[in-house]
Amino acid sequence: MKPLKPTLLVLAAGMGSRYGGLKQLDAVGPNGETILDYSVHDAMAAGFGKVVFVIRRDFETQFKQVVGARYEALIQVEYVFQELTTVPPGFEVPATRSKPWGTGHAILMAQDVINEPFGVINADDFYGRDAYQQLAQFLSDSHGAQEHAMVAYPLRNTLSEHGTVSRGVCRTDEANQLLSVEEVTAISKTDTGAQAGKINFTGEELVSMNLWGFQCSIFDALNAQFREFLSAHGEEAKSEFFIPFVVDEEIKNGRSQVTVLRTNSQWTGVTYREDKAAVEAFIQQLITEGVYPNKLHA
Repeated sequence: MKPLKPTLLVLAAGMGSRYGGLKQLDAVGPNGETILDYSVHDAMAAGFGKVVFVIRRDFETQFKQVVGARYEALIQVEYVFQELTTVPPGFEVPATRSKPWGTGHAILMAQDVINEPFGVINADDFYGRDAYQQLAQFLSDSHGAQEHAMVAYPLRNTLSEHGTVSRGVCRTDEANQLLSVEEVTAISKTDTGAQAGKINFTGEELVSMNLWGFQCSIFDALNAQFREFLSAHGEEAKSEFFIPFVVDEEIKNGRSQVTVLRTNSQWTGVTYREDKAAVEAFIQQLITEGVYPNKLHA
């Protein structure tokens, strides 16, 4: 039996608070292309067979018209919604809560529409062609139900010139198996690398940019750990259920293995509005080099 093509799960429900708008829909290419357009283009070329978008209902119509409609004739497309009120039975959303529950919760929203190995990306991150090719190859190969993957980047390639960032700093063994992911916040670029408080980085440290490859067993882990998270933090106004926390817990308890795939691709993104000009220049450089056509869509 021919294995199913992997699915691409796109996390596009973020509020874009630091950026100041719906950055998922902001054009960075010469003919109105978004970062997401380039991501789906690369994923399709790498062999992904379906795209699932995690969005919010308040911009559903706009998102489908501006983004989703471009792909519905090219690849199977589905939509799921991340809503604050979607919590397991027995839990309630506190009146003070307005912030989404985080990336782990967003992935969980897709459990009813994904039945094959799948990759996870942020809608506003440009990951590069090689990253998708490596991830698609891993997901298309035969692996155990608890064998997942993560594409990692050198920290120096993921920093912003215009403010601090949060990154999942990874530890690996000699076999490129992930040992842990530590979420480090407020990382700023320096002349010699990067810094977060009193922690100095060389810039060569491997970090997670939320580019994951999962077997469907991850949904069981997400369901169990989300309940634990809500029991401990459900009354808090801002605590988030991040996917690196889930992966880290699975590894520490010996329930899962995660292979780290090191990519040569250049990461870029628009954490802050001031980042946009640099992203536009980067895309134009790739077009000039022949990586992408000048116009991505007919």
